[in-house]
Amino acid sequence: MKNFKSSILAAFLVLVMLVGAGCAQQQGKEETKKEAAKPAADNKEVILATTTSTQDSGLLDVLQPAFEKKTGYKLKIIAVGTGAALAMGEKGEADVLLVHAPKSEKPLVDKGIGINYSLVMHNDFILVGPANDPAGIKGAKTTAEAMQKIANKGCIFVSRGDDSGTHKKELSLWQEAKVNPKGQKWYQESGSGMGQTLNITSEKQGYTLTDRATYLAQKKNLKLDILLQGDKSLLNIYHVMNINPEKFSKVNAAGGKAFVDFMVSPETQEMISKFGVDKYGEPLFFPDAVKK
Repeated sequence: MKNFKSSILAAFLVLVMLVGAGCAQQQGKEETKKEAAKPAADNKEVILATTTSTQDSGLLDVLQPAFEKKTGYKLKIIAVGTGAALAMGEKGEADVLLVHAPKSEKPLVDKGIGINYSLVMHNDFILVGPANDPAGIKGAKTTAEAMQKIANKGCIFVSRGDDSGTHKKELSLWQEAKVNPKGQKWYQESGSGMGQTLNITSEKQGYTLTDRATYLAQKKNLKLDILLQGDKSLLNIYHVMNINPEKFSKVNAAGGKAFVDFMVSPETQEMISKFGVDKYGEPLFFPDAVKK
């Protein structure tokens, strides 16, 4: 009888231990799930995918430290063409985007991937080329006419060829001019950012389309003049948006939203309005968020 009671007690203790272990294991699993689902509140890195013009112009060199000081976040900048930046956003590989191709941006916003979509600033595109202007575009009344002159003369034109916002704009200008430059000997693609494309164009003494900010920032190293500007088709508009955490749980939603708020804040808009004035005598970008 005594042995029987001992056996029952031992079995009961084993059962208690097994149930306890099972509960602990289940609790551990639940806590792990909660940790995985919980946003990383302590994630201080914000990944910004942006066009090369914001980097090459030097604007981000001014804005990055101001953002980091104000918010405590660390900004990781990936400067690529706008097409590549939008692709990163569509795959959830960036927290926030600063881009300049409104027609290409719209599908991302319509899908609910890009949120808090906000107008930030604008500048303009310009056509640059050799001072002697062999294609004679300086007297052109429209950008389309200038593009036609370049094609008719067979003068070298260096394209970004990288699906950037500038490249998208350039292709639309050829379309307006009713010219298909693909495959032409005079039409060359750099596959590079704006700064490098300007260097190549200068070396080849050709023509290219560039944003004004990058050109002014690198003008002293280039043998290129502004030959066409001011046409309404050359407006260059920048928007900012953060990536929806409901679509991609791993994005830093709070950090991305903090950057959007920073870019449209009155303080940052004022910084944008003054950027470049001391060095070039004119602003490189014009703030637009304050106009809303």
